[in-house]
Amino acid sequence: MLRTEDILSTIRMVRQEHLDVRTVTLGVNILDCASPDITQACEKVRQKLRRCAMRLVPVCDDLSAKYGIPIVNKRLAVSPLSAVGAAHGEAGLLQLARALDAACEETRIDLVGGFTALVQKGFTEGDHALLRSLPRVLAETQHVCASVNVASTKAGINMDAVLLMGELLREIAHATAAQDGFGCAKLVIFANIPEDNPFMAGAYLGAGEPECVVNIGVSGPGVIRRALERALQAHQQLDLGAIAEEIKTTAFRVTRVGELIGREVAEALGAEFGIVDLSLAPTPTPGDSVGEILQVMGIAAIGAPGTTAALALLNDAVKKGGLFASSSVGGLSGAFIPVSEDSALGAAAAAGHLSLEKLEAMTSVCSVGLDMIAVPGDTDARTLAALIADEMAIGVMNNKTTAVRIIPVPGKRAGERVSFGGLFGGSTIMPVRECGAARAFVERGGRIPAPLHSLTN
Repeated sequence: MLRTEDILSTIRMVRQEHLDVRTVTLGVNILDCASPDITQACEKVRQKLRRCAMRLVPVCDDLSAKYGIPIVNKRLAVSPLSAVGAAHGEAGLLQLARALDAACEETRIDLVGGFTALVQKGFTEGDHALLRSLPRVLAETQHVCASVNVASTKAGINMDAVLLMGELLREIAHATAAQDGFGCAKLVIFANIPEDNPFMAGAYLGAGEPECVVNIGVSGPGVIRRALERALQAHQQLDLGAIAEEIKTTAFRVTRVGELIGREVAEALGAEFGIVDLSLAPTPTPGDSVGEILQVMGIAAIGAPGTTAALALLNDAVKKGGLFASSSVGGLSGAFIPVSEDSALGAAAAAGHLSLEKLEAMTSVCSVGLDMIAVPGDTDARTLAALIADEMAIGVMNNKTTAVRIIPVPGKRAGERVSFGGLFGGSTIMPVRECGAARAFVERGGRIPAPLHSLTN
């Protein structure tokens, strides 16, 4: 059992370093809202979300004032809409997405995840309908986020789904061309999708989760950077083992703060407490960057040799510190490397130090994958599918979560600048080499089988 006085002491230690709770995400089971009548189903969804989530924002605001810890985002995650709306086709799923959007407006929720399909082994009719509806849903709603799981270590990689997602990325970008393809920023393509992830755009309420559950995302890249700077000022010759220990200690403190907030939110709402996701999720604000941590560790140019090793050290130390602090660590928990959302990573990409190939190597040791990467708008669907397939292979073979959030920016070329605003930031559009060279491979379709180690466990 956590002792409040210990946690409050931890809060005092990190308050001066501007720690925030990045998201409180309320998971709500809406499977019981399914109905043969789509109008009735939409109304049941809106009523249930209002009933469960109406007090989420006020409760978070009260706790933020009580402890002096900003709670940046209040979000919802719901049961996969491919199941809830399976009987209603593409038009019905669009109506359900609008119901989710309306519920967010009514409850003052920032984003809702769960417009989700799990197709790692194949498609249902509901999955097909959901995927076909994505361009309109992501263009016509403000708060709805989508995720598609196309691969897992147990099932392998559904290459038919991968190819379809490459085609859909281009359609979504075209549907939101006036916003530089921003609809693609609200879609994540996964291998080994976690069922308790509080971060968007990949959050949804998975099978086996409670009826109503609070999951917390605590992000502290600035806190860890400043802790390392202090340690290095005091002991300039710290070796990498000592740096890892400093990161673990800081991650421990941050995790305790997250668990305190999460349990109090859950108690106030009458919901269950789920997990703390200690993911270093950066923002475009200078000082709140995973890339800056790598620089403090000694990587002068992010993307240079040594970058992957430094990121591996960081990710491992964060996970170890979090697990020591709480038995409720879950979600993704580690370091994110979203290029447009991280000022240092964006600057490295603009300078040419950080390439897509190096980012792919880094994803083998971080917590997500190719995240918030802008590419030329004329990148063909087969090449986008090949990029997705490569990232899925890393996740499947290493039994870890990987994901792709790539944005083909209509009408723009490599080297040009794009800005999405707010937490989504902006970046230089990165070149994609050898476009079209994998066309014959991805067009073969079928399923890349599961690796041997998944079959012998």
